[in-house]
Amino acid sequence: MDTRRSESSEQASHSLNFPAAMMINSPLLSAPDSVLPVPDLAVIVPVCNEADNILPLIEEIYHALKGRLVFELIYVDDGSIDTTPVHLANARRCHPHLTVLRHRTSCGQSQALLTGIRAARAQWIAVLDGDGQNDPADILALCLPLQAMDANVAARHMIVGWRVTRQDTWSKRVASRLANYLRATLLKDGTPDTGCGLKLFPRSAFLDFPYFDHMHRYLPALMIRAGGQVVSVKVNHRPRVRGRSHYGTLDRLWVGLFDMIGMMWLQRRNCQPEVGPLSERAPGDELR
Repeated sequence: MDTRRSESSEQASHSLNFPAAMMINSPLLSAPDSVLPVPDLAVIVPVCNEADNILPLIEEIYHALKGRLVFELIYVDDGSIDTTPVHLANARRCHPHLTVLRHRTSCGQSQALLTGIRAARAQWIAVLDGDGQNDPADILALCLPLQAMDANVAARHMIVGWRVTRQDTWSKRVASRLANYLRATLLKDGTPDTGCGLKLFPRSAFLDFPYFDHMHRYLPALMIRAGGQVVSVKVNHRPRVRGRSHYGTLDRLWVGLFDMIGMMWLQRRNCQPEVGPLSERAPGDELR
């Protein structure tokens, strides 16, 4: 298993200047809730029947970020029917600041993300899959492109992971390449790996997106539709070592086709007006 961090992750772990005033090496990370500052980053992890991955991934996230960022960790259990709730309860005992939300029945990954993001206090959101294939250390790498931006510019950006070396079965790799090609061609999302679960974006931007089931697959296109920009960052990708995938390749392709048609419909009905100050001149006066 390739567990090496990307070069950008290593750089980020030593120096990070986040435009939203993320606090580095803060002593308040272990303080009581009553004196904890509002976190600058919320890490949202939607899970469904990922019992064996819960504790290892939570420990990885805390190891990667604690002492480097003021963050909150929110797990959303999307109606798991295995022992995922038990493992989440055990994790809460070890990490009292961990937030756990639960859907009584499965509502899908997009709804789980929406539930977690609505509950977040932070202005910035990092999302990653709960199967352990995304490397939590790469969250820091996603923050790097924002260093040179002021807060207003950063607020119009989404940073997306790019799994250059995929650790999946050949069928998943082929399906992913086809899906990325279709999205890039039809939606013009300018993203080589839209399907990567690791993303960083402003909370307000996500809540302004039109919600629909499976929208998590089209976040870059939705960001561009809203007038924002998308930056891709190379990240590590790891094979799944616990549990099993919950998505069938053919099912995902068929559902994705209909979703893409819907996304194209949204794009064609989008309007981004330029808003300026009120002019005392009547329209056409400048031509006289």
